[in-house]
Amino acid sequence: MSELATFWTERHLCTVTTVRRDGTLHTVPVGATYDPETGIARIITSGRSQKVRNVEHNARISICQVDGRRWSTLEGEAVISRSPQDVLDAEQRYARRYKQPRENPERVVIVVTVTRVLGTYRPDRLR
Repeated sequence: MSELATFWTERHLCTVTTVRRDGTLHTVPVGATYDPETGIARIITSGRSQKVRNVEHNARISICQVDGRRWSTLEGEAVISRSPQDVLDAEQRYARRYKQPRENPERVVIVVTVTRVLGTYRPDRLR
């Protein structure tokens, strides 16, 4: 497993930044998972959250995690999935990284196609 992949399996909280309708940024703490092999990141959340509303009108998104001097930011394009299969898959990934999420019948998953990786463990820096 690469250092980048390992860093994204360790338990670290993240922040997610989305763009509000007025163009200002909205940044909140989240738990996120990332699969470097597929280039897909996932965030589980309530379907009524501000971040979901933001993604529905502007797909640009950034997910960042920091641990001392180590950090990684994933940038990409997001879509909201309400598919029970996608939500279950994201919940299982979340449970492996963090803990079993609480029940939430309004849960959706923000699915991010990562287009850029920044930080300590950028793919172009990996050996």
